[in-house]
Amino acid sequence: MKNKLFLLVFFAVLLSNCKKEENQNGDKTVFESIEPKAFSEGLKSTPDAQLIDVRTPEEYNSKHIDNAVNIDINNSNFDTEIAKLDKSKPVFVYCLSGGRSKAAASKMQALGFSKIYELDGGMMKWNASGIETGNVSKEGMTKADFDKLVNSDQKVLVDFYAEWCGPCKKMAPYIEKISNEGKIKVIRIDVDQNETLATEMKVDALPTLVVFEKGKKIWENVGYLSEEDLRKNL
Repeated sequence: MKNKLFLLVFFAVLLSNCKKEENQNGDKTVFESIEPKAFSEGLKSTPDAQLIDVRTPEEYNSKHIDNAVNIDINNSNFDTEIAKLDKSKPVFVYCLSGGRSKAAASKMQALGFSKIYELDGGMMKWNASGIETGNVSKEGMTKADFDKLVNSDQKVLVDFYAEWCGPCKKMAPYIEKISNEGKIKVIRIDVDQNETLATEMKVDALPTLVVFEKGKKIWENVGYLSEEDLRKNL
């Protein structure tokens, strides 16, 4: 009885704020982007939940949510594999930070899925929330090592990025130029290779730029920033 009551309350909350859009068949599709806690609770309260990880196999193998099926959105067989799922049952979808899962959800809407729940902020936000995945993550740089690097007499710019992140790639050339100028120490940290550190630093979106002075954080920016605006804050 308790579980049934929880299930009813969970979906009542979701559906009260969800978006309904028509798919290619003219039917209504329920789509909701939800926070990690609600996403986790939804998985627990949905029997045989269809959980899809749309990242690359490498990302999936490094760390993923228990019982997730890996269907890479950038693979040519994505549409074919997604079409094999039961469209009448709820599907939960996630990626690393939310961009790819939203694109996947859009495709599922067009294919006629009835209910789609997307993890807002992806695995980065999930990790920052402290929810267990049941899988071992890549340790990478320790927090102690990180603290030593930023505890410098020189200002330190830390760039949390990922190889697949479009804005990160766009910013990389002038971040490298700033590094080569030698006026500020630049540390670039790939979050895919340093998941534990990213979680401890509460990095839940990319790119994330942080400036330290003698070990203390004095400025932070989440998202794309032009070279001009970045230099203004250095």
